[in-house]
Amino acid sequence: MVSRYMNNITKEHLKAVHCILQYLKKSLSEGLYFKKSISLSEGLYFKKSIDWAIKVCTDVDWARLVTDRRSTTGYCSYVCGNLVTWRSKKQAVVGRSSVKAEFRAIFHGICE
Repeated sequence: MVSRYMNNITKEHLKAVHCILQYLKKSLSEGLYFKKSISLSEGLYFKKSIDWAIKVCTDVDWARLVTDRRSTTGYCSYVCGNLVTWRSKKQAVVGRSSVKAEFRAIFHGICE
């Protein structure tokens, strides 16, 4: 979300980046765990698993900015528990309710 303002950085944005870096510094004991995988083709990796489940997670920040009131949608897609796509973008239209914004996010996540 912070990268959205790279062309117009203010002290407020730098403060937000500082908070993110402090969080990362304090959570060094946490981590990402990667399981042993097999290569199905060059550059494409999947876990050794029979479960070929596809999972899509979505979230939306409903009309947070007063300037344009457009919601920000975020989603990520997993195949066999492996992240394959992710995206965060502003919705093209202004949602009149948080429910409509959430459904729009779900729609875009499923279309991915």
